[in-house]
Amino acid sequence: MATEVTFGDESRAALLAGIDAVANAVKVTIGPKGRNVVLERSFGVPEVVNDGVTIARDIELEDARANVGAKLIVEVASKSDQKAGDGTTTSCVLTQALVGEGLKLVASGANPIALQRGLQKAIELRPLARGGARESASKLLAAEVKKLAKPVDSDDEIKNIAAMGRTIATCFQRDGQTLTDEIDFTEGMEIDRGFVSPYFVKNQASRSGSETQLCELENPRVLVTDRKIGNMQERAREEEKERESRAEIVPLLEGLVSSKEPLLIIAEDALSSLVLNKMRGVLDVCAIKPPSFGDRRKSYLEDIAIVTGATFVTEQLGLTLESASDRCWGEAAAPPKSNHADEVGERIKVIRAEAELTDSQFDKEKAEERIAKLGGAIGRIKVGAATETELKDKKLRYEDALNSVKAAMNEGIVPGGGATLVYCLRFKEQILEQMTDEDEKLAVDILFRAMTPLSSAQVKAQEWGFGWNAATGEYEDLLESGVIDPATVTQQAAPEAVLNSCSIAASVLTTQCLITEIKEEGPPMAPGMDDGMGMM
Repeated sequence: MATEVTFGDESRAALLAGIDAVANAVKVTIGPKGRNVVLERSFGVPEVVNDGVTIARDIELEDARANVGAKLIVEVASKSDQKAGDGTTTSCVLTQALVGEGLKLVASGANPIALQRGLQKAIELRPLARGGARESASKLLAAEVKKLAKPVDSDDEIKNIAAMGRTIATCFQRDGQTLTDEIDFTEGMEIDRGFVSPYFVKNQASRSGSETQLCELENPRVLVTDRKIGNMQERAREEEKERESRAEIVPLLEGLVSSKEPLLIIAEDALSSLVLNKMRGVLDVCAIKPPSFGDRRKSYLEDIAIVTGATFVTEQLGLTLESASDRCWGEAAAPPKSNHADEVGERIKVIRAEAELTDSQFDKEKAEERIAKLGGAIGRIKVGAATETELKDKKLRYEDALNSVKAAMNEGIVPGGGATLVYCLRFKEQILEQMTDEDEKLAVDILFRAMTPLSSAQVKAQEWGFGWNAATGEYEDLLESGVIDPATVTQQAAPEAVLNSCSIAASVLTTQCLITEIKEEGPPMAPGMDDGMGMM
């Protein structure tokens, strides 16, 4: 395939055109007055989005040279999203400002290599932190944010974190009452499995116009095991194994038969004799299969055992059903009781530690799911909308809001509206002092102008918590005004956005040659090969 080679100012201008195209589309979503962006889809209905990285990834420019610039800024947004989970729109806007202002300086005679060196120094230098220690600028900013973060003290603060914060706050309160979106709560631990046999059904109930099969046990004993207690499906071939299983389980059940206590068995499979005893009224029992698969199933069984206070009967611990005693029983109650709060708390700590060690997003999500089940209650938000397009948009907003609220509950809140970037001004003089020439100082100047677009009079106090409220058009205490962000997101997103933006901007400023592929046009369509061909 043939290529096109572009040099000098023309190559940099083409890159800037692509960067502008993406940044201008993305930045319409920023702030409290941000608008939506509608994305065309080849199949299905158009998609309405308000997420910077989603918009950026969807842009493909016809001009191959400008499209290279577009891909560069998409990389900035993607890295910020991957590392911090937020700050994608900020990254795009910063990159646009740095490249635009930097190219103006290059056109006026500034040395692009010196500008690149100045940007790299600005993000790598170690300003003097509190206590006399020197830290990198990004680490120092993150440490300051963590130190100054304010704990979430009220439901109003949760409501101010995100657009869907009011519903999220209601979910955290465990009291749902909304018009279009519904909130459903499940108290205690929910296991996503049904009974292994329909013969365990005790009664039928009508829910939402349909009949539902139920098996309700009042304060049952709980047996948790990874053993297969017989196999009802293959009785002919497994008859001998079933007799062995019956020999194991029967002594364990004799006490329950005499006391008439109900029993819930969580095991790989169940004996047909359990069904017969259930039908004859000898034993009030129900058996369900454990959730999940493979190694993760064992972890879920351990979680269930801890919540119910049962002993996990597994050969890995040297326990069999034959050797188990009534001390292995757990218990379940309605409403749920927290008799094992200490053990559950320790289990949650272990799961969180395991989640921090893994790089798999799927494993992290499953860990969060297990923690939620162990925590005693799960809230579900049922999103309502008139159209599919609105539904998708609202679901994305709820996901973002939920992540923000979780982060805020863990690490506290900080002022939003870009106030963290304004706070960086206190480091400017220290960084300027360590630059070796005027061009490097110019690079630092455009960096801080990009981060703090307010006038010097508006930010002269440089007080933590103060910033520009775009909703009111006033410079004020953002914490008091309810303009807030989760501290965790800001700790990661603000330094990451600056770092990624400076990296790409420095590369663009020092670009002297751009090589792109020339797209070859396909052969002309044969006569009659139109959209209606083949239709009779």
